[in-house]
Amino acid sequence: MTLASRAMTQLAGWPDLAEARPSCGTGRALSSAQGEIVHFHSDHDVDLHLTARAIHRFQDHLRGATAVRMVPESRWVTIRLEVDADIGLLLTLVSLALQSHQTWPVPGDSPSAGCNELRSLVLPRDSVG
Repeated sequence: MTLASRAMTQLAGWPDLAEARPSCGTGRALSSAQGEIVHFHSDHDVDLHLTARAIHRFQDHLRGATAVRMVPESRWVTIRLEVDADIGLLLTLVSLALQSHQTWPVPGDSPSAGCNELRSLVLPRDSVG
């Protein structure tokens, strides 16, 4: 079982998440009542939707995590699952995402231009970071 499959199985059991079609059309997704939260694009790449406020508040920690890739102007962060500890990081960040969407909703703080998977298809490689 891949790391992504293990993470998906764990998260699918969370009461605030339900499996959904990803808006980007790639992979599998989980949504909350507030909208899409996580997209599993491959056995290793997962996009997570955070609020702009959460990204701003935790940006130093996100940038310091080697498994996290941030794309400028995106409210999605990409987590690269390569070791077991990355699943723990993903679970923590999904919990943060759920809390931030429930606690800090800001008008206009909806997903920007699709998840990072979609952005990487339309943006030149060096503009995504």
